[in-house]
Amino acid sequence: MMKTMLLPASTLTLFTLALPTFAFTPVGNDVAYTVNDEAFQGYFVSGGENAQGSVLIIHDWDGLDDYERQRADMLASEGYDVFAVDLFGEGNRPQELDDKRAATNRLYEDRERMRTLTLGGLAQAREQGAAEQTVIMGYCFGGSVALEIARSGEAEGIAAYTSFHGGLTTPEGQAYASNTAPIFIAHGGADTAVSLEDVATLADELETAEITYEVGIYSGAPHAFSVFGSDAYHERADQRSWAAFTDWLEEML
Repeated sequence: MMKTMLLPASTLTLFTLALPTFAFTPVGNDVAYTVNDEAFQGYFVSGGENAQGSVLIIHDWDGLDDYERQRADMLASEGYDVFAVDLFGEGNRPQELDDKRAATNRLYEDRERMRTLTLGGLAQAREQGAAEQTVIMGYCFGGSVALEIARSGEAEGIAAYTSFHGGLTTPEGQAYASNTAPIFIAHGGADTAVSLEDVATLADELETAEITYEVGIYSGAPHAFSVFGSDAYHERADQRSWAAFTDWLEEML
């Protein structure tokens, strides 16, 4: 059973798409909800009355924070309803490396829970009024989750999937079905956490399954290249991958 409560809306703010904004004030609402009686806190922002579709954002390994909120607001300004899902639980926003590993490993080791919580977030997005046709996308850990949902085929109304610098390896016993929605991969050419061999292997899998896909590889960009304000941030790769992604959304939705 899922329950929801909107928390107070924040003050509107302007931001640019060309450069990262570090002094950030969300324009949407934090949303308290439950999945199987567990408490979670997502973030919803509307794309307006004539939204072109919706985007479900899956966070990286430090949980849903202002990075995902800012990306959500950027997408809403392009005319999409956006819900950033919470897979770790309300108040669980790990800061230490060991805590981040523990939070993600819990879900990597329990794929059924990973899928259940993601689908719970998708249901919550639609309960908030998000358009039915949805692109599921994620960052790092969240990119891995997006591909997990793609392989499962359990989500309905999915127009496409996207992974930004996410894990690309297919777990043993899983595969992509031929009717999987299109997939876009944004990958850093200098990523030492996810190799170019992993990219090639995934491309081969998708070719074999005859799935529509695109891969953008950005030279010099390390793992997590799109994270504003981080040591890994790579402005050129971020801007080019974001432009490719918004073009992808326009085509898919």
